Amino acid sequence: MKWKDIVIQYRDEWVLIEAKKVDEKFNLKDGEVISHSKDKSEIYQQLLKLKKKKKIYIEYTGKIPEELAVVLYYHETV
Repeated sequence: MKWKDIVIQYRDEWVLIEAKKVDEKFNLKDGEVISHSKDKSEIYQQLLKLKKKKKIYIEYTGKIPEELAVVLYYHETV
């Protein structure tokens, strides 16, 4: 599904997406929606359930509040 279509279909929601196509700056262009919710904690719970290594994006399709901080964390177990 194209990013622009994801934004329309899942307006003002958190979306967990397996990326199929990204541009040279890693902006999502096309992907498969795995889960979506108004509650971001539900998206994180779904993320923890993923077993395969995939190119995963968590995006918010609405206006991001100015007071929102983003923290990235990656942990891989061998």
